[in-house]
Formats: sequence, structure tokens, C-alpha cells
Amino acid sequence: MNKKTVVVLFGGQSSEHEVSRISASTIISNINQEKYYVIPVGITKDGKWMIYNGPVENIKNGEWEKFGTPAIISPDASQKGILKIVGSKVKLIPVDVIFPVLHGLHGEDGTVQGLFELAQIPYVGCGVLASSVSMDKVYTKIVAKNAKVNQANYVHISSADIGKKVTVSRTEKKIGYPCFIKPSNAGSSVGITKAHNKEELVEGLKLAALYDRKILVEENITGRELECAVFGNGDVSASSVGEILAAAEFYDYDAKYNNAESKTVIPAQLDEKIIKEIQKTAIKVFKAVDGSGLARVDFFLEDGTNRVVFNELNTLPGFTSISMYPKLWEDSGKPIEKLIEELIELAFEIH
Repeated sequence: MNKKTVVVLFGGQSSEHEVSRISASTIISNINQEKYYVIPVGITKDGKWMIYNGPVENIKNGEWEKFGTPAIISPDASQKGILKIVGSKVKLIPVDVIFPVLHGLHGEDGTVQGLFELAQIPYVGCGVLASSVSMDKVYTKIVAKNAKVNQANYVHISSADIGKKVTVSRTEKKIGYPCFIKPSNAGSSVGITKAHNKEELVEGLKLAALYDRKILVEENITGRELECAVFGNGDVSASSVGEILAAAEFYDYDAKYNNAESKTVIPAQLDEKIIKEIQKTAIKVFKAVDGSGLARVDFFLEDGTNRVVFNELNTLPGFTSISMYPKLWEDSGKPIEKLIEELIELAFEIH
């Protein structure tokens, strides 16, 4: 059997660069080397593309950049490969499939997926539309509203309107306190704050504006934080449901990746009726954004009402040792080696 060549693309220019490297090292370590020839390609924080051939550990700790060779994915559909650049010489390396492990901007937002489409190389995960819509929290809200999915009340604020009094008064009237302020396009809870009063709201808006010109302010939903993984193209399945026990007031970047007190419970202890509702809604939202391949869908279970409230959808969820997506599928009977192989198969199926 001839091996297929898979490019694992990692790093990137987003605030989740380090998380991406850890996810990529997990995927490379668990991919079926007998079936696939793996080519790691990294993108530095300043946007330089390089092919890397060395220990996986160097991807995780960032040392890979010292040993990389300039290389780019060609947008030329007649080439379907990587252009490796050594001095004045350019070598074409044919590629069968790409596994993008790029979280956040310029990786999870449809931009790099557009490059794959131009190159006509199959790739793992959601396409241009689903990636861009799901990365943008404001537009995800619009899609979810049209799909008649329960979600938190929200207002959309432009960074240009932050200094206007009407912006604060409108937010206070519609949302109230406490509330969450989020950059519309960011991941791993970067730039998100919780405001308990006007002063914190103004400061939170200023912080969010550093990451995006569009800002989402949401009402606070008090309840359990739950996550469900989805898998598939036309025929979509949902995993078991997991619960996040954050060590901070909310599951921000530090609580997610740096605080050992944060925990995940898989499977979450829930009534079967609620589990089925979460799974059904996860698939519904995934299909509403025209998702394919994979996604992790996040929910709240509201205290007092047991209302299932959709939070957000992540089209390129983490694959670190603590990441929910692979752990949820492992609990559902799909170990990570099998999960990776089937995700690659889905890429060939849809492309």
C-alpha cells in the first residue's frame, strides 16, 4: 500500500500559536506512520513558513524554528504540493492531504482554507464558509438565532463606538451586569473579560478592541459549562458530553492552560434527556454553519431552569493532552489514533 503524504500545518500568527504547536505535536505523535508520510510545516509568529524535519519535542517547545527550511504551500492547482526553497533552488513536494492545526486568526477563520481550495488539496476540517462564520462570534450568533437555537442575549459593538455614552447605556439596558465582553474574532478566551459594573465594562471594551474591531457583549448565564464534540460530513455524529470545572471565575486562557486546578469531567453527570438535547443541538448548529469534519460545541446548563444554552462552536478545537475534543471521542469509543485517521478519511471524502 502506497503511503499518503499528509502535511501537518501548525503555529501561525494568532494569539494561540503556542497551543497550536502542542496540538500539532500530539497529532504527529499519534498519526499512523505506516499509512501516512508526515511532513510538519510550521508558521512563525511573524508569518514565515518553514518545513521541519526533526524531533517532535522541538515543535512543542518552539525550538523547531532553528532547524526549519523555507517552504510554502503552492496555490497552483496543477502542482498540488509544497514548494521547498533552498537558496536559489525550489523543489516541489507533492501533497495528498493537509491537516491544519492552526487555532484562531489566519488558521481557523477560513483564510488558510481558501489557500487549500485554490491549491485543490484535500484538507481536514471545515471549509471556508463554516470556518469564517464560526470564528466570528457575532455572525455565529446570527446563524444560531436563525436556526432557533437557545443562546445568551447579546449586543454587537464596533470599536469605533466604545467612547460613546450611548454604547454603555444601551449595553446596560439590554444586557445588565454581570456581562461578558469578547472580541468577535479570537480564541482560547483571549481578550475576554467579565464586567460587574460600568467601569469594568468600559475597560473590558478597550481590551477587546485590541484584538478586534467587532466586540460582542453577552449576558451572564450562571450554570454548568458543558462541551460536545461533533464528527462527520453529511452524516454527523456527536460524542458524549463533558463538563468544565474552571479554577477561575470563568474559563479564560490562564484557567484553561496554566491553572492546574481547572478540571474536566468526562462524561458529565447529566440526565439522559439533557445529554440528548445537547447532542442534538450540537449537530444542529454544526449543520447550520455548513460544518464538515470536526468541531467542538460549547454550552451552558442554566442553574434553576436546566435550560441548555448554546455558547460557541470551535471548528479547529485543541488536540493537547487536556483538550476536550479528543478526550470526548476517546470516552465515546474512538481513541485518538483512530480519530485522526478517520478525520483524514473525511477530508478525502468531502474533497
